[in-house]
Amino acid sequence: MKIFVIIPAFKVKEHIAAVIEKIPVNVESIYVVDDCCPDKSGAYVKSKSSDPRVEVLFHDENKGVGGAMKTGYLHALKNNADVCIKLDGDGQMNPALIPKFLQPILDGKADYTKGNRFHRIESLESMPFTRKFGNACLSLINKFTSGYWNIMDPTNGFTAIHRSALEELPLEKINDRYFFESDMLFRLGTIRAVVKDIAMDSVYGDEESNLKIGTTIREFIPLYFKSFWKRVFYTYFLRDFNAASLETVIGGSLFTFGLVFGIQSWVASSAQNELASTGTVMLSVVPLIMGFQLLLSALHFDIENTPKEPIQNSNFKSNTESSFKSE
Repeated sequence: MKIFVIIPAFKVKEHIAAVIEKIPVNVESIYVVDDCCPDKSGAYVKSKSSDPRVEVLFHDENKGVGGAMKTGYLHALKNNADVCIKLDGDGQMNPALIPKFLQPILDGKADYTKGNRFHRIESLESMPFTRKFGNACLSLINKFTSGYWNIMDPTNGFTAIHRSALEELPLEKINDRYFFESDMLFRLGTIRAVVKDIAMDSVYGDEESNLKIGTTIREFIPLYFKSFWKRVFYTYFLRDFNAASLETVIGGSLFTFGLVFGIQSWVASSAQNELASTGTVMLSVVPLIMGFQLLLSALHFDIENTPKEPIQNSNFKSNTESSFKSE
């Protein structure tokens, strides 16, 4: 198995050399992608690192962390990488954890692994409160938009992906900026890749963060909203039509009718200073309750529909069957 590490480099000059030194020896290649860094991190790595595995790739203009990773992914695929690991160069991710991220993929149990800083309560003590709150909110929203109800910490940038899944992804459509990790999960969900969380601790030192929680959440909300509706349409109406599809349509219609009719009736009753009749109340309440129950049932179906069969195993079976038939 060819293991490649990709490090997007932007304002990480003070820490990147130490990160590279800690990368395990079983990693075959290390790509440092200088994303038009004003500190010239790429040139610094070329001048300071004597590790023969290191190759520096340069961007003429800043594309964002997603753009840097896509450059690294394409370069790795061209050089026949089997597994690509994303590792930030700011020292917040411990390279010694790389074997933990690789194991589920090498065992054929996952296509994509990602870090989870919420697994151990102790690991949250060093995380600033704003980051804890922001990540908790984004984690809940991401469960709806990606369909991966079994994971937390969607913005965690410590990841590993198998070639089989990477080749299926439309890399050109994935977000170039900080929404990259969340968009990856949405795209992985559309190809039914298996994703697993890996418990990890983050280290917060004197590194400069380019991520602003308030701004990020405001930018992420419309992108999450768009991803949610795309996923629902792709999963339950375009590629398949099942019980959850009917429950979503009927439940959504009933709930909307009950809510709108109830509000209109309440406004009309208030204007006339009269109590609504029992029939009017029931005509609002019954559709609301029935619609809510159907939507809950659709949600339960969606949770149970989380991908369980890794793409890499399916590809292996297909290749084996083709080889057997050709013989």
